[in-house]
Amino acid sequence: MIDDSMGFRMVRTFDATAPQVWAAWTDADEAAQWWHPQRMTTPRETVAIDPRVDGRYTYTMVDDQTGESHPTGGVYREVVEGEKLVFTWGRPDSDPDETPVITVTITPLGELTRLTFDIRGVDGMKGDDSYWDGWESALDELADHLGQTAVHG
Repeated sequence: MIDDSMGFRMVRTFDATAPQVWAAWTDADEAAQWWHPQRMTTPRETVAIDPRVDGRYTYTMVDDQTGESHPTGGVYREVVEGEKLVFTWGRPDSDPDETPVITVTITPLGELTRLTFDIRGVDGMKGDDSYWDGWESALDELADHLGQTAVHG
């Protein structure tokens, strides 16, 4: 089992509707546009998403400079349509009980939407050039995908 005392949370507010933010996480065409840190890409043909309990997702991030591939995937543990996703995150063939767990919560705020991203099983902090920085950069890519400039609180 993962150590769920390890982890971190990021909160972003987007000038987008909750359905737009939900689609960015659950539609393969949209996810391919941002499911990676900056200076990487996610080829659309590598993305498969089955957003239901026990459904799987996979994608491969490719480093734009080196061409190195990073296959990623997991299993959905909880899905509340339009509001919440809980899923494992690691290599596609990893044991789901031994990989970090991500919870994404989407909260409408009138014309804005709050996204709360929480990961358990790994630690991170700003400037770590690892989990924190990677996810912060990916959420910047999400902001760009939604037609916005990333703003950090």
